[in-house]
Amino acid sequence: MGKSTDDRPRWTFLTNHARVLLEIARDPQVRVRDIAAVIGITERAAQGIVTDLKEAGYLDPVRVGRRNHYTIDAGQGFRHPTEANVPVRVLIDMFTHRDRTGTAAERTGAADRTTEDQTM
Repeated sequence: MGKSTDDRPRWTFLTNHARVLLEIARDPQVRVRDIAAVIGITERAAQGIVTDLKEAGYLDPVRVGRRNHYTIDAGQGFRHPTEANVPVRVLIDMFTHRDRTGTAAERTGAADRTTEDQTM
């Protein structure tokens, strides 16, 4: 129950906008094509989300050669009024903390279960 015929959840706690922001936080020079592949959306949808985030002031893309380098305004609050006083940095830190500070084994998912349970 709760899953569609293709075994993907019908809903999730994080929106695609949050997922795009997190992918950019992990790699500020990530290509839209790669964002789309990781998240499981079309390139067009990913580009639309990047545009939404840029227009809302969360992203500042700068062209570097043939790629964009994105700077995130992590101090900006969430969009919903009930979370507007919480900076998106909280979300970014929550989901990218292990990417930045974990060992290579932890980043690739090769860490043992005990280590994972202690961090939660």
